[in-house]
Amino acid sequence: MAVKKRSKVSAEFNMSSLTDIIFLLLIFFMLTSSSIMPNALNLQLPGRKSKAPPSKAENKIIGIMKDGTYTLNSVPVSMSGIESTIRSLKQRDGEQAAFVVSPSGDADNESVVAILDLAWRMEIKAVLNDPQ
Repeated sequence: MAVKKRSKVSAEFNMSSLTDIIFLLLIFFMLTSSSIMPNALNLQLPGRKSKAPPSKAENKIIGIMKDGTYTLNSVPVSMSGIESTIRSLKQRDGEQAAFVVSPSGDADNESVVAILDLAWRMEIKAVLNDPQ
């Protein structure tokens, strides 16, 4: 009586096709993620310029306090007052219009973003000063 040997089932898995698919997915996500533009504020960091800085009398400094109130050159002012001041600054200086935002160290982020958003809508450069 002849006994046949059973062929063993191989438990190996061929990884070459799986790695091809993973690399294709990796390339796809790398290409598509670079084309997505984030919806964020366009902040321009201060850099070196040959132009002389404006005098202290011309500077508009908007302060943001802990309780969410605003000051314009150390004088308390409402949001509508800041908006009208920024609008007149834009009419006076045009493309060169700029102001400084100086929040206190414990100021609310929403208040800071509200001022920066206002500057962005009016196309004015806002320089964010370090919290004090």
